[in-house]
Amino acid sequence: MIPARSLQRFRVVLPHAKKRSFSTQPTDDVLFNAVGDKRVIILNRPQVLNALNMNMVRQIYPMLLEWETDPGVSMVMIKAVGEKAFCAGGDLRALVEACRVEYSFHKDFLKKMYTLDYKIGTYKKPYVALIDGITMGSGVGVSVHGNYRVATERTVFAMPEVCIGLYPDVGCGHFLPRLQGRLGMYLALTGLRLKGRDVFQAGVATHFVQAEKLPALEEALMELPDASSDLHIGKVLDSFHSQNPIDKDEPFILAPHMEQINDIFSQATLEDIVKCLESDQSEWAEKQLKTLKTMSPKSLKVTLRHQEMGKTMSLAQILQIEYRLSQRCMEDHDFYEGVRAVITDKDQQPQWLPSTLEEVTAETLDRYFSPLPPDRELVL
Repeated sequence: MIPARSLQRFRVVLPHAKKRSFSTQPTDDVLFNAVGDKRVIILNRPQVLNALNMNMVRQIYPMLLEWETDPGVSMVMIKAVGEKAFCAGGDLRALVEACRVEYSFHKDFLKKMYTLDYKIGTYKKPYVALIDGITMGSGVGVSVHGNYRVATERTVFAMPEVCIGLYPDVGCGHFLPRLQGRLGMYLALTGLRLKGRDVFQAGVATHFVQAEKLPALEEALMELPDASSDLHIGKVLDSFHSQNPIDKDEPFILAPHMEQINDIFSQATLEDIVKCLESDQSEWAEKQLKTLKTMSPKSLKVTLRHQEMGKTMSLAQILQIEYRLSQRCMEDHDFYEGVRAVITDKDQQPQWLPSTLEEVTAETLDRYFSPLPPDRELVL
């Protein structure tokens, strides 16, 4: 439920009430508020860490379309109910269950999800995401492609899809390769979790603000007389960021290993990455090896090629590639086995097919990346 003080702070103005009512019922999966010329999207499924489902995507996308062309709207903010998670990802359990009933469900859901991510990445108005709490999977998709991403000490960022037979999607083939050095490749292959200020230092967040200051930050943004100006929004965010004392003098957690990351994770193949880690013989390298051995070998190789391709592709191009990959994953064994082992049964003992990197052939990868029938491709 939204705290009473939040409802009081957001004076709801409904200039389009006759055309579209803004829901403020706490039972709704997503809420919309209007504050003068500002619009606020509120993810409202705290009981499942605000996991994104089809209903939410279907509601958010048309609102973004309407606001983008409305001269009375200057800025869009997205946030979430609860202190634990901004959005922990897509509702994978619901996706698997829906696919069992309607095999084609994943085609429609992921097409709509990626279309939403593309809209955010090309949005013509300032888009501010308050990524307070767990931010993974689809939660990354609806935040990192926007102009501003505000992390707090409670933020936990990761793209751990390789551990469930998938790959870092929602446009992460475009976003991760553009982080410093080979950091994006490392995060994609290991699913490492970054927390708090490290989310900012990695380049995932644009600002780092104390969680207790978020209400004041929201109020300052809502009161801006000209929120259409990046200069004015940036000044407010910079001010709150500069006043945050949490871990202010702490170095980036991966700073001691960036040389190893840049060297090892620039190798052309997974087999070469494994060999480099084995020859490194450091405690850090042994930990990375142990992590990689728990992942789907097919997902690791798909992810490596996906991330390399993304370095030179536009967001639209990589989302189209990701949609192809998603359909091949949904038709294969490892995704369902990964969800079973990690989410459903939670035995953490997935039986991957194939079980070794060497068994994942170039032909298999070529099939994953090959075009879909023309009527099934993602069109943006």
